[in-house]
Amino acid sequence: MTVTNAETPRPLPRYPEELVASTLFLLKRLGFIAKEQAIDAYESTGLGPYHHAVLIALGESSHETQGAVADALGYDRGQMVGLLDELEEHGLVQRHRDPSDRRRHIVKLTPEGKKMLGRLRAVAQQIEDEFLTPLDEQERRQLHALLLQLAEYHLPRRDPVVLPPAKH
Repeated sequence: MTVTNAETPRPLPRYPEELVASTLFLLKRLGFIAKEQAIDAYESTGLGPYHHAVLIALGESSHETQGAVADALGYDRGQMVGLLDELEEHGLVQRHRDPSDRRRHIVKLTPEGKKMLGRLRAVAQQIEDEFLTPLDEQERRQLHALLLQLAEYHLPRRDPVVLPPAKH
């Protein structure tokens, strides 16, 4: 089996045929590759994809609690503390106690955090463009729609977070 590309056809690595015939196997292998590429690309920023996701969540509203961000992203609350510590060390977020509930922390993006969010969005777009190079725009939209359909079925519901509309 070969993957064809308008530029250069490349054979798949010599995986057993049964594995290559499995959609889940291909998704898993491609997921590993995408993750490796993302980690490498984010390295130059001093942050990672998890940090980017936190900044995105914070960028969607002016004030968020630490727990709400963790819940929205499906992150462990303990993991969230470490990510926010790192973002705070970089001067990208500020945390303070919620005056109405001293157990909670309100987290806000700093102006530097907003700038970094823009930079990370550009990195993410570059990663996606490079990863999806073999697909034309229509195929990319179709792939996204199919993945979104699977996500809507398999990912846990997190109200009030709504999955984004398909890209156009």
